[in-house]
Amino acid sequence: MISQVVVNMDSVLKEKAMKKAKREGLPFSSVITMAIRAFVEDKFSIGLVGDFNAKTSREIRQALKDIEKGRNLSPVFNTVDEMKKYVENR
Repeated sequence: MISQVVVNMDSVLKEKAMKKAKREGLPFSSVITMAIRAFVEDKFSIGLVGDFNAKTSREIRQALKDIEKGRNLSPVFNTVDEMKKYVENR
């Protein structure tokens, strides 16, 4: 079964991608399908991408550093009651 997907993207990016696909002899839809297939099969992953403002960028960098060092993380909870007790005792 074939499904249709509607994607919103920058028109300049779309035109560049379509021209590159054409130069390589591929329909643009095939490029999108291959990218999705590679993503699903863990052949590429997507990290944090975007145009964040300075404050958000700093907060993301700090959070990633904290995660690497195991700081500012809550433990794993098996029940809601465990989580509530943890929050109430902080």
